[in-house]
Amino acid sequence: MHRKAFQTFIWFMWLALPITAIRFWLVWDRLPLRMATHFGVNGQPNGWMPREQAFYLVLCLTAFVVAVFTVVSYAAHKTHVPDALSWSLLVFFYLIIGFVYAGNSGVIEYNLTGQPGEIDFWLVLVPVAVLAWTAIFLGTKRGPILPAAPVIAEESHGSRVWSLLFIAILLVQLTVAAAIPAPPLRVGTAVVGLLLAVIAIHTWTGFHYLFTSAGVEIRTLGFRLRSIPRDHIERYAIEKWNPLRGYGIRGIGNRRAYVWCNQGVRILTTDGEVYLGHSEPERIVRDLDAMKPFAH
Repeated sequence: MHRKAFQTFIWFMWLALPITAIRFWLVWDRLPLRMATHFGVNGQPNGWMPREQAFYLVLCLTAFVVAVFTVVSYAAHKTHVPDALSWSLLVFFYLIIGFVYAGNSGVIEYNLTGQPGEIDFWLVLVPVAVLAWTAIFLGTKRGPILPAAPVIAEESHGSRVWSLLFIAILLVQLTVAAAIPAPPLRVGTAVVGLLLAVIAIHTWTGFHYLFTSAGVEIRTLGFRLRSIPRDHIERYAIEKWNPLRGYGIRGIGNRRAYVWCNQGVRILTTDGEVYLGHSEPERIVRDLDAMKPFAH
């Protein structure tokens, strides 16, 4: 039942295409033959294109966004019943589609009346939604809290290079935000800047793997990301990480990875798969081996 409802809502996202087309069709005869389609931070147009080209561009952009969201949504529940994370991700996708529609509608409104469409609400809501979904993502699949037990080893895994990159992006964003005259957009960029700052600090300090006789605990910035009870570990092996799969905290469903490099250890558990990135994966294997004498 939940799976069918989830699939139904996935396909409902495609209604964005006919709704967008209808929005154009209702005012088609009133639109100028050459439409303003791109705007600067001051809200003034700085790019134009023919009406038909603007229409097809909007449809293609909407179709691309919906197609990506459809693939990701299906991957989120392919092997399990949709959970709170999958549903919250779907809600977030609907929100982004709404933002895209509001932006396109704002462009149409400007070409009809010369006044920009009202999207201030979306400019604040979307960044806040990003933070909210990030919190939901980090709060799921954490596993049970491990009991107090002797510490066998502790490892850390981060990337100073990636951290410097995020810091550079943050500085550029803050510079742009300072020049934005619209308060809602400035607030939105500030929220995203806060997230970038946290990511930069996290990347610098890295993931912390704590190996005890009770299992493995993964933490960052003092927050427990995941606990893997010793008895839940079935097997593990060194495995290369494909950079195309991205870095950081990756995965939805029963897979989760914590990685900032192309090396690590893949752990198969009774609850799914966990990938621990590390520049020296042999150390992770050694620490996991050290847990074996404590197994029942």
